[in-house]
Amino acid sequence: MLQQLDQDRPSIILYGLLTCPHCRRVKELLEQHSIPFKLCLVDLLVGEERSRVLSEIQSRNREVTFPTLVVGDGVIVGYRPGDIERVLREAKWIQNKED
Repeated sequence: MLQQLDQDRPSIILYGLLTCPHCRRVKELLEQHSIPFKLCLVDLLVGEERSRVLSEIQSRNREVTFPTLVVGDGVIVGYRPGDIERVLREAKWIQNKED
């Protein structure tokens, strides 16, 4: 379970690979909005920790593909900036465009 970083907003974790360009783009998108998130680079993990994290990812993304972005109970797989920004707006991490 992810620790809540803000009482009103869900925590965010980005599961990615060091060599993955789409993972870098998701990371950059979050950083552009100054959103705090946990980054887990799966290809740098070993042993039991790697197995545990892969199981966590598979419970949310059956294909275990990257990037996998978890926002509270929601999951976005791949670099889909429109979907990511929509979910971040719904989670109150970024303002609506009209605000």
